[in-house]
Amino acid sequence: MSQAIILFVSLLLISATIQLDSTSNASSKVIIKANETILSENRTFELGFFNTDGEPRWYLGIWYASIPTPTYIWVANRETPAKNLSVAAAVITVEGKLAVIASDGEILWRTENAAGAGEARLLEEGNLVLLGGEGEVVWRSFDFPADTWLPGMNLSGRQSLTCWRSSADPAPGKYSLRLKPPEYGEIELVFNGSQRYWSTGNWTGDAFSGVPEMTIPYIYLFHFSNPFTPAAVFGYTEVSAEEGGRPPLTRFQVDFSGRLRQYTWSPQTESWNMFWSQPENHCKVYGLCGKLGFCNTKMLIPCKCLVNFEPIDGSGWGAGDFSGGCRRRGGSICGGEDVFEEIGAVSFDGAITESFSGTRSKCENTCLSNCTCIGLFHNLRTNICKNLFGSLLNLRDLTSDSTIDDVLYVRVPNEGLNRKKKTKNLVLIGTICGFVVILAIMIVALLLFRKRRFKREKEEEDAIFPVTNLKVFSYKELNAATRGFSEKLGHGGFGAVFRGELGDSSPVAVKRLERPGGAEREFRAEVCTIGNIQHVNLVRLRGFCSENSHRLLVYDYMPNGPLSVYLKRDGKDLNWDVRFRIAIGTAKAIAYLHEECRDCIIHCDIKPENILLDEDCSPKVSDFGLAKLVGRDFSRVLATMRGTRGYVAPEWLSGVAITAKADVYSYGMTLLELIGGRRNVEGPPSAGGGGAEEKWFFPPWAARQIIEGNVAAVVDERLPGGYDIVEAERLGLVAVWCIQDEEATRPTMGMVVKMLEGVVEVGVPPPPKLLQALVSGESFHGVGADSGIGESASGGCPNDNVQVSGNSMDSRNHLPTTA
Repeated sequence: MSQAIILFVSLLLISATIQLDSTSNASSKVIIKANETILSENRTFELGFFNTDGEPRWYLGIWYASIPTPTYIWVANRETPAKNLSVAAAVITVEGKLAVIASDGEILWRTENAAGAGEARLLEEGNLVLLGGEGEVVWRSFDFPADTWLPGMNLSGRQSLTCWRSSADPAPGKYSLRLKPPEYGEIELVFNGSQRYWSTGNWTGDAFSGVPEMTIPYIYLFHFSNPFTPAAVFGYTEVSAEEGGRPPLTRFQVDFSGRLRQYTWSPQTESWNMFWSQPENHCKVYGLCGKLGFCNTKMLIPCKCLVNFEPIDGSGWGAGDFSGGCRRRGGSICGGEDVFEEIGAVSFDGAITESFSGTRSKCENTCLSNCTCIGLFHNLRTNICKNLFGSLLNLRDLTSDSTIDDVLYVRVPNEGLNRKKKTKNLVLIGTICGFVVILAIMIVALLLFRKRRFKREKEEEDAIFPVTNLKVFSYKELNAATRGFSEKLGHGGFGAVFRGELGDSSPVAVKRLERPGGAEREFRAEVCTIGNIQHVNLVRLRGFCSENSHRLLVYDYMPNGPLSVYLKRDGKDLNWDVRFRIAIGTAKAIAYLHEECRDCIIHCDIKPENILLDEDCSPKVSDFGLAKLVGRDFSRVLATMRGTRGYVAPEWLSGVAITAKADVYSYGMTLLELIGGRRNVEGPPSAGGGGAEEKWFFPPWAARQIIEGNVAAVVDERLPGGYDIVEAERLGLVAVWCIQDEEATRPTMGMVVKMLEGVVEVGVPPPPKLLQALVSGESFHGVGADSGIGESASGGCPNDNVQVSGNSMDSRNHLPTTA
């Protein structure tokens, strides 16, 4: 009877509990369920359930809604995914906590440290917040980040970013980003919450000493003290490239391979541009390959198992999670006869060593007598042995270091080694037989090879240089024409230039490419680019030499040298008519490259050193070693950073694909130098003529004067009354239009020609706001070198005998002394 009563009471209590749970779930407020999502105000971020690998695993998370590439920045139930999406939901419980529940009301995840919430809201910055009854914030997802650090998210001593377990598994991995205790003045990466393996270095006030590239023009890092904890707090914000404009999307991420990466979204390529990654050598990530996993930076997949070892977690290994490490094939280490496999000179962590003197044979016998010994180190020179116990972590190859004498031998099953030796023997026999057959074939093929060699070389040359209007010189011809390369005209970015004279007594300039590694690429670019185009304002390529290792280019000789010679304060002068003719001629040449060739040619290095002057001082654009061809079906092209500092457009620095407008910017900077008769970076006037001079950046000051209508202050003072004020104002306004921050605001080179010729009216441009932010005078110390395709003749270009004004550069005290 008593047992029946106990059973009855138990059933009654279970029923009450079920009813209570049902009531609790019924009174919970559903935020989203199944395929429903919540968008931020401007539709930048989205909250909902997602799946990464097609398996029945669903996670509540936040991702970018404004881009096509799935990028998840926060995950709630990282360790407890929902199995059925149709009945999964995110709710606010009766206690005011955010929770993820499954079909039977099971709570998969909830906010343990927040209560009293009545509403959930996804903010535009990607922050999910819970609001109390009076609208106060009681919980924020930014305080509990996953693997991503976003603008507006503060990183303090109580928070850390933890990577995903693999590319498809959001569960917490083994690598974390945190502030380094106890000072909290730098950021570090740690393995398993304790093992440090990389740090940013100390905070200097505006950057980290070890990672200066962590700040780019669109990111502002800051740090402050938290009044509620002694730990410092770091955060960053996105800085708009133009006031009122929208900055690019940026994020920092700790990826599952244990590295910290910085990304910026490129709308042009619809992909994330990675600016940097640390540690640069992925083999310096602690525990990357797990126990007995070997790391090699030269391999596409960085980790592999040692001989006769296999991955413990095969599926994780395939997904890029190597932290499970490797195990030996054949079971227990003492289960059979073991031998030792030579690995080579390596470095490692984690193992305990026991050292003693002895031969390798003695070392092996000592290790085999202990079932916990996993391998040994032996130094043949000193006869020192080290038996290894425990586990080998962070195995890295050191065979390239000739100072390392210790060789690692790993204990492996004898069966696997015997199979390996048999395989080697079969391979050796097959190799010998194959060698005999191949030798016979080679003897027969040698005759055919010699017969076809000249034909093949001709075909290869035609494929490399698909031009027919250039003369192919021999090296002997050019060596004689330049008298053994004795008269050097100058030295450009890719080699020296020498004066020569061909058999018909016509003078030429011969460029000899000397840059190791990249010279062949620049040589082909210049030949293929300029060899197929003709324009009165482009330097003419007469021919080339591609003989063995010799790479030479033969140009028309320009007797008056580069424009840069005439921009020196103590150099030769040019009258206004010549300057105006140089401005228009150069613009026409660039417009021809951009708009009239079969492919759009972006020169990428417009500067005074690459504008040469012939005997009539007509301009000739030269040096196409950095040129980039863009098909007419494309408006942009991705390219590595190229050009000369001080002339490159701002978009080069942001990593986006560039357009022909990059040349427009360089032309505008060159035009300012032409108008002012000076270089853009040089020493400013010094008070009283004494003291050290600082570098002074001319363009910001000149642009301001031109916009304010004071172009006379910018024009070269060596031309008092000797210039056309209307033409000078037109050139000045065009120059400022060309150096606008946004490429869309700059005119095309075809439009520039019309503006210079007076066909199109030139309005007053807005001031370029980013000019000072992106460059500094000090950054341009020693800019460029003359290309040297020509030299200044004794007569030089006409200057109308205009005398230098008494107001020399040293007396212009009204100019600012800093850029």
